[in-house]
Amino acid sequence: MTHKTGLENYYVIRGQKKMRFGYTTGSCAAAACKGAVRMLLGGKKLDCVPLMTPKGILLDLELHDIQLEENLAVCAVKKDAGDDPDTTNGILVYATVKKTEIPGIFLDGGIGVGRVTKPGLSQQVGEAAINPVPRAMILREAEAAMEEFDYEGGLEIEISVPEGVEIGKKTFNPRLGIVGGISILGTSGIVEPMSEKALIESIHVEMKQHFTQGEQYLLVTPGNYGADYLREHMTLPFERNIKCSNYVGETIDMAIDMGVKGILFIAHIGKFVKVAAGIMNTHSHSADARMEVLASNAIRAGASLECAKEILNASTTDEAIDILEKYQILQKTMKEILDRIQFYLNHRSYEQILLGAVIFNNTYGYLGQTADAEKLIKLINAQNDEAQ
Repeated sequence: MTHKTGLENYYVIRGQKKMRFGYTTGSCAAAACKGAVRMLLGGKKLDCVPLMTPKGILLDLELHDIQLEENLAVCAVKKDAGDDPDTTNGILVYATVKKTEIPGIFLDGGIGVGRVTKPGLSQQVGEAAINPVPRAMILREAEAAMEEFDYEGGLEIEISVPEGVEIGKKTFNPRLGIVGGISILGTSGIVEPMSEKALIESIHVEMKQHFTQGEQYLLVTPGNYGADYLREHMTLPFERNIKCSNYVGETIDMAIDMGVKGILFIAHIGKFVKVAAGIMNTHSHSADARMEVLASNAIRAGASLECAKEILNASTTDEAIDILEKYQILQKTMKEILDRIQFYLNHRSYEQILLGAVIFNNTYGYLGQTADAEKLIKLINAQNDEAQ
């Protein structure tokens, strides 16, 4: 019989499909800690434990790999990400709890929990990457059990994730200077499928770290194409780039709020041509209009109706660029597009910070840059020289 976690009736509708909620690594760690402390102090093995999450949803989580001795208890909780595409889904998060004679609770990370090596995060350099809310959840459960069992000694709690060593390499952690594993995360304790909020928060975390390290001017790429072009074709510090995914507008908003002075985007035409129409979330589910933007700007540049129709019938922006080149109007059209990109970037920011973009495609490479891009290139390189 399948164990019921308490999330059976929690879901969202995405694309006419029900998508299940899950629970975070933070909830796993807190539940494993609760189970281990209660078994250690109570002297009896437990099959599962209830856990109230910060979101107000009560979970009931199974305990695995239980080990109980006189002064030590170990157990694990299996991560269930629901229907969210999460690399940590199905992993076991362990809590090892030992009695100590020194009063108080000492919490640390073990194997598979990352270690912070750079400033700018919620944890200090050298600490385990256990974020503030999960840390508070873990300590709360330990303190409640100690009070219930009238235990006046101390506890050493170690959170470990054996599979986290390899999984951590596939996450944002290496870019943030978190080495050796994953982070124990979760502000609500609950995973909502395909959460934009979580993606935007990860961008904010990375941006904050760069800013804390003295970067007033940021280098941003929407994805792997931009990052690859930056590394292979530009004389800019590749290692300092931040990925913003589709969230161009949110990236600008967060930068302004943080006090950043400027952003240079390095982007493929397929993503950033949408910005020329004021579209600040470039995901195709939010808006497409790539060919319409290219065709309208081609007309503004003097293209014929025949050329515009061919662009509108194109399947990809690379194909559309070939059409513009065929009609010998590529450079004029790109000037129009770049002017519109600059306009809408400035419009989003109310000109509070310096913004620019370098645009390329896979066939022709460099297609052009906005008016303020060259200034930003010089500022970023100067900033990097000062940091070295």
